[in-house]
Amino acid sequence: MSAPLKVRIRTVLKSAGSLQGGLDAIRDDSDLHAAGLTSHATVSLMLALEEVFDVEFPDRLLRRKTFSSIDAIAEALAEIGVRDEAA
Repeated sequence: MSAPLKVRIRTVLKSAGSLQGGLDAIRDDSDLHAAGLTSHATVSLMLALEEVFDVEFPDRLLRRKTFSSIDAIAEALAEIGVRDEAA
């Protein structure tokens, strides 16, 4: 059984997000940009998420808000068909 979606997102964020502080202090609704997610790191994060979840973000989701929080990323992934296996 796979880990819940937000745990998997955190794993990708840890490796591709280049955040300054630890991920443990970041809540699911925390602003990732305020936590140090740069535009360059956002692109790296998007590419890593596409690889891990075997999806492609459509143009309509390629905006800052999509990658603003773990909740927002989970919502975007759900919108393109990624299921939370813990649900």
